[in-house]
Amino acid sequence: MGRILAIDYGTKRTGLAVTDEMQIIASGLTTVETKNLLDYLKNYISNEKVEKFVVGLPKQMNNTASKSEVYIQKFLLQLEKAIPSVPIVRIDERFTSKMAFQTMIDSGLKKKQRQNKALVDEISATLILQSYLASNS
Repeated sequence: MGRILAIDYGTKRTGLAVTDEMQIIASGLTTVETKNLLDYLKNYISNEKVEKFVVGLPKQMNNTASKSEVYIQKFLLQLEKAIPSVPIVRIDERFTSKMAFQTMIDSGLKKKQRQNKALVDEISATLILQSYLASNS
């Protein structure tokens, strides 16, 4: 079995999370500057077996696509071209940023630490991955 890698795409930074090889536990991996994302992913899959990418699908409350979906679609075309061997699955990511922030509060992080947007992105990717795992268990 390979890992599942989740992507919380942002125009500046992208949060990444990954499962263990048994696809049981979702853990934050890192946050990458989006301009370096494809290179990072290519390098990662050259060292680790990745079975699938799970990419957040941002929606509005009325179930329409959010404004960021335009950028995500462009990225997905590049990702499919750069790494065609790994399938891409989309999963609703509504509320993940709010949940990530609440997770930081609940875990006792100080205000200064909670302002770390890279950490919020990484936690959001982890929540996307946990949601995917829960829906497919």
